[in-house]
Amino acid sequence: MNLRDKYTLVIGLEVHAQLLTKSKIYASDSTAFGSQPNTNISVITLAHPGTLPKLNKKVAEFAIKMGLACHSDIARFQIFDRKNYFYPDLPKGYQLTQDRTPICKGGYVTITTKEGDRNVKLNRIHIEEDAGKSIHLENEDDTLIDLNRAGVPLIEIVSEPDMNAAEEAGAFLTEVRKLVKYLDICDGNMEEGSLRCDANVSVMLKGSTVLGKKVEVKNMNSIRNVQRAIDHEFDRQTALLEKGGVVISETRTFNADNGKTYGMRTKEELNDYRYFPDPDLSPMEVSEAWLKDIQRSMPALPRELAQKYVTEYGLPEYDALVLTDSKDVATYFESIVKTTKNFKAASNWVMGPVKSYLNELGLSADEFPLAASIIAELIALIDEGKISYTIATQRVFTELLKSPGKSASEVAHQLNVFQESNQDSLLPIVEEVIKEFPLKVEEYQNGKKGIISMFMGEVMKRSKGKADPKVATQLLTEKLKKV
Repeated sequence: MNLRDKYTLVIGLEVHAQLLTKSKIYASDSTAFGSQPNTNISVITLAHPGTLPKLNKKVAEFAIKMGLACHSDIARFQIFDRKNYFYPDLPKGYQLTQDRTPICKGGYVTITTKEGDRNVKLNRIHIEEDAGKSIHLENEDDTLIDLNRAGVPLIEIVSEPDMNAAEEAGAFLTEVRKLVKYLDICDGNMEEGSLRCDANVSVMLKGSTVLGKKVEVKNMNSIRNVQRAIDHEFDRQTALLEKGGVVISETRTFNADNGKTYGMRTKEELNDYRYFPDPDLSPMEVSEAWLKDIQRSMPALPRELAQKYVTEYGLPEYDALVLTDSKDVATYFESIVKTTKNFKAASNWVMGPVKSYLNELGLSADEFPLAASIIAELIALIDEGKISYTIATQRVFTELLKSPGKSASEVAHQLNVFQESNQDSLLPIVEEVIKEFPLKVEEYQNGKKGIISMFMGEVMKRSKGKADPKVATQLLTEKLKKV
């Protein structure tokens, strides 16, 4: 029997997003990534006696933005708590976090899977500080500590155990990553650790309402690895239960090389963090005026934009999803449609030549060398019949990339590729082609009408791609009737 038909997989995710503030959550130290070890520190980060933390207002604003994007309730009154769990790389010996009063309560994230869209319920989003980094060098007994990351602001997005497949967990992470990037509150880089995910995985018999023992899996640096770890845990836990074993509530680490998880410590050791309100930090109140200011500053979010592209711009759903997959691409597309109403052409250019160029060089759309107005000008030249799409993409676009300061018209003139629409100029070429292929003319007249494409190809070749296809086709049709 397939164990996936016998057991239900239950998944909850805890996603830590490092916020894009310039300074730390409770101190003015820099948050710059890649600095020399132990340079972004101060007496507050080092927990010197007599120092007091002060909340970075931007941290609260970023957290509220994420809460609004996730349809959460924003707590108007909050206190900060000490989480008394030994962190070897956090000098205070405790972590400042939010336990009883998370800044955002409830809410949901809409995900898209093969079965369609659905909402994954959230438990909370809360603010906390990051710990430093312990470095273990090979063949060295000592541990090196880098405190640059200690005190860097985080939000933790905690879902309910509301997912039942690794694919759903991947879709949830993808959506969260997209949201934080659209909001400009986190760069979403899992490889550098600015977006980190812990997965809580359990299994239970089909039809049961009692959750199984929860296993927390850490150390996953990509969405794909999160899914691999969840699938492995499902197989491991169900195999254990089938043998009459017991699943232990524990923390496990994931090995990306072999796709397996390994036990680190039992969860029972971590049950009591001894939370209590931090006496050094004042409670925080979110006023209605402040909340409204943040609401007014909210950008358009990906699903909202995709809906707009379908309903207002008449684009296919596929186009809308591709264009909104990343904020930089959506922003570039929005800039193009400010100066052209040919929305489908703008979509085709972005999804085709523009994205091909970006992918080839590993660039983002905000690094694309051509202004959006240049693409809009290319669309206008095509729509006006001055150049063909083929010439525009293969010659003008290519040349513009070498000379991004020039206009599309200027480059088209330099390349001498403006379409020839004058019948008097095209007629000699058409007549020459017809005269040269008498057998093909006979085939055409015997009903093989598709062969006109061969004649068109010859006309385009001899006009060096400059013949207006509509005019050329019209002339060919007329002349072939009279031969």
